Amino acid sequence: MTVDSTRVVLLDDRGNRTGSAEKIGVHGPETPLHLGFSCHVLLDDGRLLVTRRALSKLTFPGVWTNAFCGHPAPDEEVTDAVRRHARDELGIGLADLELVLPDFRYRAVDANGVVEYEICPVYVARAVGEPVVNPDEVAEVAAVAPAELGAALRSTPWAFSAWLVEQAKLMPLYA
Repeated sequence: MTVDSTRVVLLDDRGNRTGSAEKIGVHGPETPLHLGFSCHVLLDDGRLLVTRRALSKLTFPGVWTNAFCGHPAPDEEVTDAVRRHARDELGIGLADLELVLPDFRYRAVDANGVVEYEICPVYVARAVGEPVVNPDEVAEVAAVAPAELGAALRSTPWAFSAWLVEQAKLMPLYA
């Protein structure tokens, strides 16, 4: 199935789909609520894969975050979008994909004034294969013990994406 990854799903305050819009036109100072997802990826040795967003990204460029995030296309299942982004951004497959925060919602403003405003189901998975980054999406990767990352998120939250900081507060993985 071919998906139109240039569009995002628009949502009302209750999370109901209300339509779709071009991704490039949605993210700005007045970003409407839309559907996203976030995925935390464990490596075989138990460390977490974290990424620094490419400097060319429209929202939160150069910011360290969880393995990857994205938006499902209008006619795409969220889990299919998660697997597509894992492959497209990091060149990996995913095993043991688990929905851990189905109703996570956030609004964050980056240094350039661009707003991200999402209902963002959060997943945890295990990486299959070694990461091969897409430089249009990812500037660099690191592998970190979950407890060490949790401590860094608590002591220097400004150094990470707002959504990772908020998600980690709700996930025992980062205790």
